[in-house]
Amino acid sequence: MKTDIDHNDPAKNMNMTAGNGGETHQRAGDDAPVLTTQQGVAISDNQNSLKAGPRGPSLLEDFVLREKINHFDHERIPERIVHARGSAAHGYFELTESLAEYTTAKILTETGKQTPLFTRFSTVAGNKGSKDTPRDVRGFAVKIYTDEGNWDIVGNNMPIFFIQDAMKFPDLVHAVKPEPDRGFPQAASAHDTFWDFVSLSPETMHNVIWLMSDRALPRSLRMMEGFGIHSYRLINKDGKSTFVRFHWKPVLGVQGTTWDEAVKISGADPDYHRRDLFESINAGDFPEWEFGVQLFTEEEADKFPFDHLDATKLIPEELVPVKIVGKMVLNRYPDNFFAETEQVAFCPSHLPPGIDFSNDPLLQGRLFSYLDTQLSRLGSPNFAQIPINAPKCPFANNQQDGHMQMQVPKTRVLYEPQSLDPTRPRESAKRGFGSFHEQLDDGVKGRVRAESFADHYSQPRMFYLSQTPEEQAHIASAYAFELGKVDTAHVRMRMLGHLLNIDKDLANRVADALGMDLPEAAEPRAPIQDLPESPAVQTIGLSPETLKGRMIGILVAKGSSRSEIEKFEKAAKDAGASVKIVAPGREVILDDDTRIESAERIAGAPSVFFDGVVSIIMPDQAKKLAKDSSTLDWFNDAFNHCKAIAYCPATEEHILSKLPIEKDEFVTPLSEVDAFIDNAKTRLWSREPKVRDLA
Repeated sequence: MKTDIDHNDPAKNMNMTAGNGGETHQRAGDDAPVLTTQQGVAISDNQNSLKAGPRGPSLLEDFVLREKINHFDHERIPERIVHARGSAAHGYFELTESLAEYTTAKILTETGKQTPLFTRFSTVAGNKGSKDTPRDVRGFAVKIYTDEGNWDIVGNNMPIFFIQDAMKFPDLVHAVKPEPDRGFPQAASAHDTFWDFVSLSPETMHNVIWLMSDRALPRSLRMMEGFGIHSYRLINKDGKSTFVRFHWKPVLGVQGTTWDEAVKISGADPDYHRRDLFESINAGDFPEWEFGVQLFTEEEADKFPFDHLDATKLIPEELVPVKIVGKMVLNRYPDNFFAETEQVAFCPSHLPPGIDFSNDPLLQGRLFSYLDTQLSRLGSPNFAQIPINAPKCPFANNQQDGHMQMQVPKTRVLYEPQSLDPTRPRESAKRGFGSFHEQLDDGVKGRVRAESFADHYSQPRMFYLSQTPEEQAHIASAYAFELGKVDTAHVRMRMLGHLLNIDKDLANRVADALGMDLPEAAEPRAPIQDLPESPAVQTIGLSPETLKGRMIGILVAKGSSRSEIEKFEKAAKDAGASVKIVAPGREVILDDDTRIESAERIAGAPSVFFDGVVSIIMPDQAKKLAKDSSTLDWFNDAFNHCKAIAYCPATEEHILSKLPIEKDEFVTPLSEVDAFIDNAKTRLWSREPKVRDLA
């Protein structure tokens, strides 16, 4: 709790002067660095352009003005077509168990070494200026600067994708982006074109049901799983191949928000996830993930009840357990957002020797697409020379020239084979990347899709039936909300036909919420299987009962008890939580006459920001706050979102008694500190049906 506020003059010891226009600005002192042009010429006046007299025209010879404006006019580069809005951080990867039996890649065989990396999280559908908390898939891309070259694991927070073949990617993105004739909705799938496309593409059903789940509304970037999605190959020293899928499991556990929370967070703080990542790293509470692999042979894959090369299929952890072999820790926020987070370029084709691709047709298309889009977005084939993209191991090649070439090759030889310069780099059969020598069956080349890719409903059915009852209700409600935004009746009807193939109860719940009759079920291309349930795909069921990484909000006002505040602060922090003081203003005088600074005004810090709330206010302040709508929303939302509330007598008398808040076991007086702390570690989901209609 902050107890000392410095009200000293902020302009003290600053050399201030007034410019010709009357504005006050700071001049450089003798020891301060001098502002210069890009060519290093010192600038004498950065406030006024060069003019022909005080009221005359500006002069073309003003090179300082021309350079400054010219650079400003070209500051923006094309944003990513998808994953445009992202947040990132530096950190390290550490291998804890060697996979030398399966691969020669040093990053997966040398334990105990901390290898630098850069991780970017992103939404998919929105533009760079959209919000952090839409219902959306999240990108989860990791660039590891290994000793054998960069390794980019370019994945999502869901283990599957919408489509099976890269040929359909432009169609998917065009369908989910703002409709071209009207330019909206932004960062949303709740519109006709998306649901028209997916209702005509049964292969999308698995990813769509994940999109309707709590996985699409993460509580924090630190509480998301990451998946490499595709099957890759590990190649060992004998040339033997083992298939692998990559996983990132958050140490803080998986947690989502409710839809109502996500909507309100996006209005109160569209940068909610970005701010959370920034603040947690600055506080030394470093986000951490366990790195795991699913390993399986071709013979084992042939026995799966699905084709592992189909990117719309996950491999249940109950079928192939995830083997934890390493960890990722993010411990440094970027020094410059544009230079690093915006300019970083991920490509799934970036991997070191000992790892190889599978024949997944979606992965094969990505190997082309990502490189192609970097050339467009970053403007040059030399994008790998940008510091955030450059390898940290020695590298050498014969590439030359091109826009923004930063290297100066000191040789006459930039080709191979050559005999003029023995110091130039040469290929290495021993150390170089080698593709797996796969034996292929005879076949006819053509635009075909394997029959083993035809089952579009068994895994979505498994996903839905594996959820807790609360999560099933959230999924049904999400379908009802999204389809309720679709104006075209036959699209809604077509989707209900698909839902009947996933689960009849789910289809009935959505149809009832929409006021529609159920149609005939869609005709499946392959028999629908009843696969074993997989609890590993849950969200609520996987949320750990902990306050580690969570946030407690304490509402205070004039005259609040310092001892009570400190008691709850200590209890929350001892349990691993962070604490923010919320008040009517930014400064508050407590009962012992000390003045403290609040982290937020209550009007700017709704309870959707917190995992549990505490109210410690005096009667006169409670009477005033009872007339404030943001305060009433603070308590109402905390209750409606199934969170723990601790209240003082004044809060009970003047606020809670006026609201539709039931005194259940998660609404406790200040005297029950331990009960509040235990409650705040989870949510009282049994409260949810009492406070909102769920499909």
